[in-house]
Amino acid sequence: MGLTAGIVGLPNVGKSTLFNAITKKSILAANYPFATIEPNVGVVTVPDERLDTLNEMYHPERLIPTAFEFTDIAGLVKGASQGEGLGNKFLSHIRETDAIVEVVRCFENNDIIHVEGKVDPLRDIEIINLELVLADLESIGNRIEKIEKKARTTKDKDELVELDALTKAKAALEKNQPLRTVDFTKEEKQAIKSYNFLTLKPIIYMANINEEEVANIDNDYVKIVKEYAQKENAKVIKVCAKIEEELSQLEDKDHKEMLDALGIEMSGLDQLIKATYDLLGLATYFTVGTDEVRAWTFKKGMNAKECAGIIHTDFEKGFIRAEVMSYEDLVSCGSELKVKEAGRARLEGKDYLMQDGDICHFRFNV
Repeated sequence: MGLTAGIVGLPNVGKSTLFNAITKKSILAANYPFATIEPNVGVVTVPDERLDTLNEMYHPERLIPTAFEFTDIAGLVKGASQGEGLGNKFLSHIRETDAIVEVVRCFENNDIIHVEGKVDPLRDIEIINLELVLADLESIGNRIEKIEKKARTTKDKDELVELDALTKAKAALEKNQPLRTVDFTKEEKQAIKSYNFLTLKPIIYMANINEEEVANIDNDYVKIVKEYAQKENAKVIKVCAKIEEELSQLEDKDHKEMLDALGIEMSGLDQLIKATYDLLGLATYFTVGTDEVRAWTFKKGMNAKECAGIIHTDFEKGFIRAEVMSYEDLVSCGSELKVKEAGRARLEGKDYLMQDGDICHFRFNV
């Protein structure tokens, strides 16, 4: 699908350590600002227990999970929208992502320098979010100047909708309100889609805590982050980046044992990956067989023909129909044959809206 989530935050909040854990890659995670200059991109697999069940049913030669990208972006500092630090690079790299994971430091450690002098998650969030707001305001101001007179004169419908949307956006941003919280109409959203506004991107806040607090109730810093995120209806995931990096190096059995020892059911990274997948509006369908069982990512709302095109463009061009059964029906019946005997297998046309967990076989002719 080519979708990506950008990991952002102030320098030294644990972004690169978290990214190392996500991708099991070794990148520079030094204790000073701007250790990450170019964005590091890593492909992560989406945890899905359904694949394990399908693997046991089909014993395929290949088992392929679905995946998407995380990008680790250089640490931002105050004044980034005016080019301070690595601000211009930071903002341009965020613009290329589909969602934002904002890492917030919620732990004390005198050995790790805080770029602002002391730990204050609310201040840190507001520094980053203000820079995104200011960058969007600059884009809007430039565009409104160009189209306002023309739109009023020509009365062009599309340009008037765009002008109204930009005016609404400008008013919100001047109140420090991110555009993701603004109630745009469908037409207005389409009119400003090409601007790729930073504050329009969906966001998850990741509260980075220390090792001793992994299984404990939220500390005061985490509570502050959750209170802030609630205003945006955004999710907060609590994680210890250092522990996640250790977990990422373990085999499955040892990984499970360490989680049990820590007193947690699911690692913070698995929570993050699943939450980000959902945040991006993604879902999964499967293709199955003895040669391969594979999960495919699609955008919620895509039809069968479009989903066929994810496998190959020829599948979409020559689409005839999709043979579909649900994962739940396959598991409860025990085999594809029994699903058909129970009358639960379906033939769907090109306009069928694909559902999460559908198991598909596409018929096409090119």
